[in-house]
Order: sequence, then structure tokens, then C-alpha cells
Amino acid sequence: MKAEVFTYLVGGKAGEGVKKAGTIAANMFSSTGRHVFQMDDYPSLIRGGHNFTVVSTSTREVLSHYMGADLVVALDERSYGIHRSHVADGGVMVYNSDVVKDGEGVGVPMTTEAAKYPDAGLRIGVSGVAALSAAIGQSPAELASLIEREYKRDLENNIAFAGAIHEHVRRSVGGRFPLTPSAAPPGATAPGNGGRHMFTGNQAIALGAAAAGLDMYVGYPMTPASTVLHYLAAHEVDLGVTVVHPESEIAVANMAIGAAAAGARVMVGTSGGGFALMEEAFSFAGMAEAPLLCVLSSRPGPSTGVPTYTEQADLRFALNQGHGDFPRLVASPGTVQEAFTLAAEMLAMVWTYQTPGILLTEKHLSESRVTADIDVGSAAWAEPVPHKGEGYHRYRDTDDGVSPLLFPPSAESIKWSSYEHDEAGITTEESDTIVAMHDKRDRKGASLKQHLRGVRTVNRFGDDGPVILTYGSTTMSVMEALSAGGIGARVVQPVYLEPFPVWELEDLRDESAIVVEQSSTGQFATLMAERAGVRPSSVITRYDGRPFEPRELAEAIGGAAT
Repeated sequence: MKAEVFTYLVGGKAGEGVKKAGTIAANMFSSTGRHVFQMDDYPSLIRGGHNFTVVSTSTREVLSHYMGADLVVALDERSYGIHRSHVADGGVMVYNSDVVKDGEGVGVPMTTEAAKYPDAGLRIGVSGVAALSAAIGQSPAELASLIEREYKRDLENNIAFAGAIHEHVRRSVGGRFPLTPSAAPPGATAPGNGGRHMFTGNQAIALGAAAAGLDMYVGYPMTPASTVLHYLAAHEVDLGVTVVHPESEIAVANMAIGAAAAGARVMVGTSGGGFALMEEAFSFAGMAEAPLLCVLSSRPGPSTGVPTYTEQADLRFALNQGHGDFPRLVASPGTVQEAFTLAAEMLAMVWTYQTPGILLTEKHLSESRVTADIDVGSAAWAEPVPHKGEGYHRYRDTDDGVSPLLFPPSAESIKWSSYEHDEAGITTEESDTIVAMHDKRDRKGASLKQHLRGVRTVNRFGDDGPVILTYGSTTMSVMEALSAGGIGARVVQPVYLEPFPVWELEDLRDESAIVVEQSSTGQFATLMAERAGVRPSSVITRYDGRPFEPRELAEAIGGAAT
């Protein structure tokens, strides 16, 4: 199965253009109609440290990157030392022979060649693109066209430098890895020559919310959620979304609740530490019945943790957000396509049921870049239940617990309150009213749960073999591992985690299931046991900040299934 996939890995120092080289490779592959998965690995440093990008491509759908690379390009000595073990059988290491002496593979004097031009240190990253171009059999003219498209600054020198590196590599391994183009879906276009679109998970979340009618995004930068803010800010005019960057996460959440009270469909985003600061406002939204959608993109914790890596240890944190009793919604997408549809669906749902919701994801999905076919027409539309007539009560007690909404400007009195209140929104401490409002919110929670029975709350893949339980971005890792290992299995992926869809999982109570997740304590496995009565026979975990590697995960699944 692995032979279907070609993997390119480029490594070097932060600031050398490593990610740029990987992105160009991904664009080049996708422009021919091939499927692509790009993963960037980087420390929390602007310059220095060790960065690398892995791009795996195939004529079939590819749902994760492979660390066994067919072509590794090491721009510095550290990258050579780290990644020499990542060269796959039959693969090639191209390394900077100016900094690595007596290396194994194809040595290229990258630093010497770069020194012939201005800004030599900034030019090294072009070596990664030139080496790849030669290895897949592109001509010098095709490389020059690629450089012209991707490196517009100092174009003449970039073309000359790239050509020199290309010639060095061509003499040793030119055309070693010819790649077959693939048929792209009808009407698909991508940067370059046409092919497949590529999205990160955060871009898909932003676009899904926008497609559902998002009016405003409020965010304070925190990796790995920051790129939702960056993407929406860059496309503010195109998408018609107002983007605000306040002074703190506390300000973010409270500003968003105020915007919702004024009728704006609003979303916020952060990671674990930032969401800890939003928790009081999350409870405020529960009491005020404010439709607040929160993106919680996880990274390893606790505290600052490892800011630029991935983990799923915020599951319990997300499920138990807020103090007091009130309905809340938590869901986690398993793919980039699902990130789009789920963001739209959740924005619509929090507006229908006037309650806060959390779209829970992880760095692996948030920042990985994947070819994906997104159907914009499939997006839900966020529309509140409108108040009609006179005599408006903000918290009118209804059979389903959902109160019709009215927004300013209005002659009617509109009161949103964080204090317990009566139907009109007037503060109360009367016991009967407190009970009535609790019962109203509980009925709304029951209505939400009933609505979810008509929604796809659990994804299932495969018909035979062992049951594998997973959620979130680890779903991609599991599905690619099954392809890599040629393993037949029944994969069950709960999308909605609160309310938990026990009605969809009752058939698993007597099954022997394998759980795959990224937390050290097996939070998801415990959740399945507590909520669905499914007690896993084996729990496969990874919690070093790195996503599962498909071949390694395939071996672990095979061992657990025997």
C-alpha cells in the first residue's frame, strides 16, 4: 500500500524557507490532480531551531503524512542527523555538503552556491524545491517556470541558483521518482495549472462558519487556533466577516456575547490556556442563552505545554466547561471536509438553541494542509427563531425551551442577563422562578438532544474486522494506517461528544474494541466506557506532541487485534 504514496521531507532552520518549500511541493502535486497531505513541524521560535515539512502525495486520497520519505532534503547538519533515519527503502537523501562532511546520499554545495548571490541565508530554502524538481524529472525550463510563479522577489538570481542545485541533483538521481498525474474532480481548480484545492483545517472551519452566515470573528492569537484569525482577517472583505483582535481572551469572549445580543452571528477561537480565561464568559453565555460558537484547537498542556504541537488532552476540559447546569454542545471534526460542514452546522445549532458550543479540534487538523473537495452548498445556515408581534419577553418559557429572539433597535424592552432572571430578563431570586428557568433551559437541552437524533452524530467506516474507536483528527491517522497496513476494520468516530450520542453506540456494548487517541490517560476510552458502556480491550495512545505515523499505527493496530 505504501508504494502508492510518494513522500517528500525538507528540513532546516526556522527562517530558511522550509515551510515555503513544502508548500510549493504540495501546490505542485495538487496542481496535477494528485491528493496531498502536508504537515509542518516547527518549534516556538521565529529563527533557529529545527523545522521540517512532510508532504505525502498519491493518486488516491491520502489522509496523513508518512515519516518514511522517498526524498529527504536536509538544508543543515541538524536536519541531516535527525532525518537520515527517515529515508525510506529505495529513497534518497539530498544534503548540504558544505555543512555535512562524508554524508550518505547526494551531497550538494548549497551554501557555496547560495554565497554567489545576495541574501545567501534566505536563499537556501530554494534548494529544497530545486532538488525535488530534479528528482521527479522536471526539466530546467519547468523548474524556472515554477520559481517564477513561487519566488517572485529577486527572480533572476533565484532561477540561476535553483538551476545550479537542479543540475547537481539531476546528475545523480534525475527522474528517479516520476509522479503520475491524477484526474481532478470536474470543475476543480487550484493555484498554478489547475487541479485540486488545498485547505488547512482552520481555513475549512473559517469558510464553513462564513458559509453559515458568520458576521463576526473575535480572537486573540494562540497557536494552533491563530490561523483562523489570520485567515478571516485576510479575507474579511471577501467573506463579509468583521474580524476583531481584542486585548485578551477574556475580552474576546465577552465582546462576542455582546455582539450576539445585538444579533451578530459570532465565533471565537483559542487553545486550552486561552479557553481557561473564557470559561466564566462561557457560563455567562449559558445563563444568558447566548448563541456563542467557540473553536478550541488543542495543543499539549497543561499550562503553556508545547505550543506548536498536537494532543487530545483537552477532551474532558471541553466537555465540562462552565459552572452550573445548562445545555452545551461539543463536537469534533475528523477531516478537513468535515471541519467545513461541522463549523456551519454548529453555528446554525447554537443559534437555533441559543446555547454555547465548542468545536473541538487539534493542531494536527488545524494546521495540516490537505487536498479536499468542499461542497459550499452543503453548509447549514444559522437562523434564529424570530419574535413576532408585541409583548416581547427575552426568556419566554416555551414548550421546547427555545425563546424567540428580537434584536435592537426595537421599541420593545430587550434584556439579556447573566443573573438568574424571569421571562422578561429581570433579575430574580424567587425560588419558583429559579426552578422555572432551570426547567426551561433543561427542556431546551432535551430539544437539542432530540434534534441530534436526526443529525449524523457518528461516522462509521468499513464492514468487517475489529472495531476501532477514535475521534477528531486521529480519525485521519487511523484511516491512513488501515490503508498502509492493508487492514480491514470497522472504524467508529463519534462526531458529537456533548450531548453524547449513546443511541448510536448501543450495538457496541458487547464488542471488543480498540481505542486510538492522543492523551496519556485515555480520556476518550474512559468517556466511551462511562457514556456508552463500551469497555475497550486495548487503548493505543500517543502523547509526545506528534501525530500517529501510519505504518507505526498499523503495526500497533495489528498487534492489538490479535
